[in-house]
Amino acid sequence: MTIKKSITLLITHLLAGAFGVALGIYLLPILTAPTAPTPSEVTSLSTQAQYSAEFKRDLAGSDFLHWGKGKVSISPTKITLMGKLAPGPDYKLYLSSKFVETETEFNQEKTNMVLVGNVKTFDNFVVNVPQNIDITKYNTVIVWCESFGQFITSAKYQ
Repeated sequence: MTIKKSITLLITHLLAGAFGVALGIYLLPILTAPTAPTPSEVTSLSTQAQYSAEFKRDLAGSDFLHWGKGKVSISPTKITLMGKLAPGPDYKLYLSSKFVETETEFNQEKTNMVLVGNVKTFDNFVVNVPQNIDITKYNTVIVWCESFGQFITSAKYQ
């Protein structure tokens, strides 16, 4: 086997391996996600909400792999989404007193934010709000991918 052929095989195999790893990172959260709450469950919980807002796909920090859309409802005990998120690993839900819509803005404000909890489903979600969090002290809800430091979406609710 020639050196050129060996190098070509090595490069193509490395590329195929990298593609497989990337595909696995994208698909694993979808395959291991728990069952999403039904629309009726989300609707029932959202009737208790004090605030609501919309996740929109066209935010400055969103792109074709990192986005959210739908109605977010915020109550003192639950935050719900009737909508969709782009699938990904390690999503976290934050509250902020300043609206952010990019990775840079998120990183600048992160120390002033409060982590509400994990988002584990991509079609609708329900996240419990810990008792020590006062939702009235914040005005923005944010979904962030902790593992890759990626902004997903946000919405201003007051």
